[in-house]
Amino acid sequence: MFLSITEYLLNCPFKKHLGIECFGCGFQRSVVLLTEGKFLESIKMYPATLPMFCLWAFVAAHLYFKFEHGARVIQFAFIFCTLIIITHFIYKLIYGTT
Repeated sequence: MFLSITEYLLNCPFKKHLGIECFGCGFQRSVVLLTEGKFLESIKMYPATLPMFCLWAFVAAHLYFKFEHGARVIQFAFIFCTLIIITHFIYKLIYGTT
């Protein structure tokens, strides 16, 4: 008998106590969808998942290779991911959960 990874997802205390989703709600489910190969569903669930993975990969590469303008790229990528997260959060507040 195999257990699904979805049985181990953490519950959001913010959503539990306040009744609204937080900035990170949907990330775990988005990662699960991504590992299952459901890219569009993953992006709909939490649009910042793929950009965040790209950012993390670039940060790891920058720590190893020390790119000349790597710090500036990381700053812009971080701002980009943050804007996606905030925009998606506002969307969920206005139109409901995805």
